[in-house]
Amino acid sequence: MNRIYFFLIVALSFSTVNAQGVVDGVRYANDDLNGTARFNAMAGAFGALGGDLSAMATNPAGSAVFLDNSFAVSMTIRDRENTSTYFNGVAQSIDTDFSLNQVGGVFVFDNQNTESNWKKFTLGLEYNNSNNFDDDLFIAGTGNNSIAQFFVAQAQGIPLDLLQLQSGESISDLYAFLGETQGVAAQNAFLGYQGFIIDPLENDPGNTAYISNVAPGSFNQKYSLLSDGYSGKYTLNLGAQYTDDLFFGINLNSHLIDYDQSTYLFEANTNAGSTVQRIGFENNLSVLGAGFSAQVGAIAKIANNLRLGVAYDTPTWYEISEETTQYLETRHTFDGASATEIIDPRVVNVYADYNLRTPGKLMASAAYVFGQRGLLSFEYSYKDYSNVEFSPENDAVFAFQNAQINNILTGASTYRLGGEYRFENISLRGGYRYEESPYSDGSTVGDLTGYSAGLGYNFGNYFFDISYAYAERDQNQQLYSVGLTDRAFTETQSSNIVFTLGFSL
Repeated sequence: MNRIYFFLIVALSFSTVNAQGVVDGVRYANDDLNGTARFNAMAGAFGALGGDLSAMATNPAGSAVFLDNSFAVSMTIRDRENTSTYFNGVAQSIDTDFSLNQVGGVFVFDNQNTESNWKKFTLGLEYNNSNNFDDDLFIAGTGNNSIAQFFVAQAQGIPLDLLQLQSGESISDLYAFLGETQGVAAQNAFLGYQGFIIDPLENDPGNTAYISNVAPGSFNQKYSLLSDGYSGKYTLNLGAQYTDDLFFGINLNSHLIDYDQSTYLFEANTNAGSTVQRIGFENNLSVLGAGFSAQVGAIAKIANNLRLGVAYDTPTWYEISEETTQYLETRHTFDGASATEIIDPRVVNVYADYNLRTPGKLMASAAYVFGQRGLLSFEYSYKDYSNVEFSPENDAVFAFQNAQINNILTGASTYRLGGEYRFENISLRGGYRYEESPYSDGSTVGDLTGYSAGLGYNFGNYFFDISYAYAERDQNQQLYSVGLTDRAFTETQSSNIVFTLGFSL
């Protein structure tokens, strides 16, 4: 469908914005298990080990463990399967993609002064894919609430004359005007009114109360959520080794967000008294963001075989821009005849940029090395998701969202365990991870459990690694924030295969 775009620059108040919320804050604050194949195979439990490029992105001191210049690139095949249960309906959807997972290198500079306790310095540069947003969620079932209630809720309090076209005014003109002056709720109300889903309680220009033209009963509903994009982190690392036992590092990180989401709800009913029999409602969101964070870390050799690691990640400060579009189609009965209404404003709502702060993270790790044969490593980290914050804080909508975040989100711990066994040039690896839910209720999004395995072959100056990682997590997907607030129970199973090719000089 060809669209003529009208751009709406909202420079008034952020009260016009409704795209961001708790779900978005969690999405951008969360980091998935990504990196080299060795890092993935051992569930990312590298905080006390180092010597891996993705470990450098977790604990900056990891670069100082390298003995030689090292470089690696990793690609991943990712599969995500969702099984949703919505009233009497069960639906499945699968998304598979291939992408760059990691690329980077570290340069090692030995200290030529053999009398100094500072043995070497390192400089690292790396890109890590922090999160892959590609997803395909499909929900279907027979519900007992209608999407019409969403439009009714959005319309309450809005004068009728703002929803009616004036002489010579187009759908696009009024939709854009409402966005500029009244906000997104008024735009939703306008769509519902023009699509005959809602009617005023009184046919008076000053009317501010509305009723639904969809009668109560059962509703055949199909909901799809398609998303794609990623969040990534570019890292500049500086590391140093002091004596034979202490390693230090610092990271300066540049973050990127590129996220697109499209939701579509189809609803049909044959309820007695309904003048609207079918509704199709589409919402599209496009997000771009850029941010900054820093990390500091240290690794200590306590004994010949025991290592301890600690690291701190600062919060990430983002500046985010958003665009939205909407589309509505209804089939209704008018004067005994059926008619189809298409409300396509062809307007791109371009909102003023806002700021987002995601929480910092504390990490502690321990590893035991069995000589040249293998190792075991454990890592614990903690992140308080209730510290997610939208700003400016003096904006009423952001103040409300931040209050919700404080009530809904909580601190979450992550546990990672990894092991490796070597014989000759072959390495066998395995890992386990457990991530607590960032939600206080533990059910909106549940805990995550994951397993991984992999192997590698060292050719001397070159090495090749492969890994497989599997994770599962349940969530209760709410369709809309108001009106149609029913939830679908969704079981998500994700897996990835990572290939890494690297070399040392």
